[in-house]
Amino acid sequence: MYCCGLITAQKEPVPLKSIDVELEVKDHVATVVSTLNYENKEDNPVEAVFIFPMPGDAAVCHFSAKIGQTEIVAEVKEKQQARDEYDDALSSGQQAFLLEESEQSPDIFRLSVGSLSPGESASIRLEYVTELSVEADDGLRFCLPAVLNPRYQPQGSTGVQVTSIPASLVPYSLSFSARVSSPRPISKIESSCSLDPLQYLNTDQTQATVKLAAGHKFDKDIELLIYYKDAHKPTAVVEAGQSSAEAGTLMGDPVVMVSLYPEFPQSVMSSLASCGEFVFVMDRSGSMSGACIKNAKVFILIYFSSDVFHSSPHTVALIIIPSSFKDTLVLLLKSIPVGCYFNIVSFGSRYEHMFPKSVAYTQKTMEEALKKVEQMDANMGGTEILQPLKQIYSQPCIPGQPRQLFVFTDGEVGNTKEVIDLVKTNSASHRCFTFGIGEGASTALINGMAKQGGGHAQFITGTDRMQPKVMQSLRFSLQQAVTDISVRWDLPMGVSAIVLSPQLTAIFQGQRTLFYAQLTGQSSDTADGSMTLKYSLAGQPSEEKLNFNVRPAEDTGLAIHRLGARTLIRSLEMEERERGEGQDGDTKKKVVDLSVQSGVSSSFTSFIAVNKDNGKTIQGPLMHRNIPVPMMMRCGGMPVLHGCSAPLRLMADAAPMAEMNAKSCGPRARSKGMPGLKAFGFSKPAALKKKSLKKCAVAEHSESPRDPLLQLVSLQKASGCWVMDPSLAASLEKTIKEVENSKPAVADKEVWATILALIWLHGFKMDLKEEWELLAMKAASWLRAQSACVTECVEAGNSLLGCSVQKDALGL
Repeated sequence: MYCCGLITAQKEPVPLKSIDVELEVKDHVATVVSTLNYENKEDNPVEAVFIFPMPGDAAVCHFSAKIGQTEIVAEVKEKQQARDEYDDALSSGQQAFLLEESEQSPDIFRLSVGSLSPGESASIRLEYVTELSVEADDGLRFCLPAVLNPRYQPQGSTGVQVTSIPASLVPYSLSFSARVSSPRPISKIESSCSLDPLQYLNTDQTQATVKLAAGHKFDKDIELLIYYKDAHKPTAVVEAGQSSAEAGTLMGDPVVMVSLYPEFPQSVMSSLASCGEFVFVMDRSGSMSGACIKNAKVFILIYFSSDVFHSSPHTVALIIIPSSFKDTLVLLLKSIPVGCYFNIVSFGSRYEHMFPKSVAYTQKTMEEALKKVEQMDANMGGTEILQPLKQIYSQPCIPGQPRQLFVFTDGEVGNTKEVIDLVKTNSASHRCFTFGIGEGASTALINGMAKQGGGHAQFITGTDRMQPKVMQSLRFSLQQAVTDISVRWDLPMGVSAIVLSPQLTAIFQGQRTLFYAQLTGQSSDTADGSMTLKYSLAGQPSEEKLNFNVRPAEDTGLAIHRLGARTLIRSLEMEERERGEGQDGDTKKKVVDLSVQSGVSSSFTSFIAVNKDNGKTIQGPLMHRNIPVPMMMRCGGMPVLHGCSAPLRLMADAAPMAEMNAKSCGPRARSKGMPGLKAFGFSKPAALKKKSLKKCAVAEHSESPRDPLLQLVSLQKASGCWVMDPSLAASLEKTIKEVENSKPAVADKEVWATILALIWLHGFKMDLKEEWELLAMKAASWLRAQSACVTECVEAGNSLLGCSVQKDALGL
């Protein structure tokens, strides 16, 4: 049985009792205030260490501690100085509190609560601001990371050690509430978690509140999707500087945030590129086996042994890559235009190429790829993405075929910054589109790779359909590259702009583009200003211009200043890494100075608070307590542990599970035989060898029937056509005789089959058009090349299928 009470997996008391989170959203900027409540119920003073996830692009801007009636507000200081002050305070019997960002990844933080006396309580308050990302369906996505999956550390590297436990065993509670306001009405708010009903605060529905329903299980991140009416309009918000800060500094001057949503001409959007080298980089590490996407194929091996695992039957579940993940690969392979090249690279602790180098997209290579995709398993060990990326970048690009990387991963890597830096170094030779799969995917890795690679990032969690998000990114990759990007600021006399954002490298149709700038100086003449974004698309110059008032709005807080500061800090940090160690250190000093001035954390600084008002010296030995965080519960409830090559689930005896944590697991090894046993301190037991098994049964979970859309898609040829055969007829819910008898006499069989497929898509699957639109365009292009008379076929096809689709709608 599990042990009860607030204890860790090592049966140590947990001083963290509850977390209260308040979210305030203004348009597309979110301010998050988290309060962590601690209580020491031990007989000795304790130091509690809590390592937890944060959004990778968050600007942490406030940290304070309240003990009794005393509140201590932390200061931002250089990281080593802050650590020294923390250690000195604990050594002298004082209370101290330290918050620092991981040096490996900006989406992991470490909170140290030092010297809580027996019976003493403390409330820790931390605040951050972040922008909301725009989803494929135009919703604004907010994600509160509640799951921190242990990050795989490549050999020879050191990383953050995380104490993890299954989500069901998390010994503290979480409450979450959100207040949303916008100039435009709020249409709806959705979530993968259970919410209390949305409450509007005014009649025009521009303000609303929502709360997380009681009983959150910590088995998923808390995700909100916010939908506004007439949402994505260009805006400029000018925020007043801090009255106490010096004029001419970032915090003393106004800062403007400009949001643009470029709209490209329809003529350009309808003529997508028909060339490119597509490299699909697939994470096949053990942790990917439980992406918790429906229709996973599960094979269960039931072992009965007399001397292993407390002499009772146990189940070892080996989950291979979910079929919907494979279906997405099929959809991608079917949607690639004729004339392109492609390859698939799989990685885990090792990596492998489907083809020695990228091959031309033909019926033969597509069929070979589809066969290998069907055989893919999540059986390649740890998550080492750096080496396969280096190998891909080492291969020469194919002339006239722009390289496009599609990276699918759960983001459980420990060398995040090193990976992002590699992508940036090679950004001139490719574009990088990323997909974070499952709960707890690293936002720093997924967003960072896409940003530095000039691509687009997507996250697929819970019951999300992967296909529309992937196809949106494929459409972006086929969009002609935007070049010659520049920004011009036209401001009143005496006012100038100091740009805080890095040079823009990519623009996509309808996707938000953000700019931050410090407005320095004053003007007594006019308050009218503008910003113009200029670029070239398909050889044609274009521009997006936005007029705005440079006078700051009142009572807007400092959220935009902090986001601007964070943007500049991240750019300088990357510049410092590019310079390498042993340089003059000027860039690092700039980061530290900016971090201290703005109160926004960085990789070189930390928040430190010392309770110097407490006259008492804390007595007794100091007990160290690691606060456990929830790890991802994989399909069927199986946690994937750090160091394990595949999920392992003990069914009959729960006691061993209660004692698991990340530290107990050794390095990930390749999956051979029974995976994951070494993580539990076992070698392959003799009792489980074939000759000593008393009984072994293998059962396969039944799969639901394949989706009719995906069934039809799977039959399309690389050229874009379909062939008339029983499989196609079955997909159309007709017999082959009905299909053959309805064919116009003058029609070619493949032309007839292809028109039927297009009519079926337009007649029955318009709600999923974004998933099949690209392959339908390929089919229409093939039909036009046949110079066939399609009018009679369309009429006959409508009659057979009971539709009324017009020829023009088919692209013919």
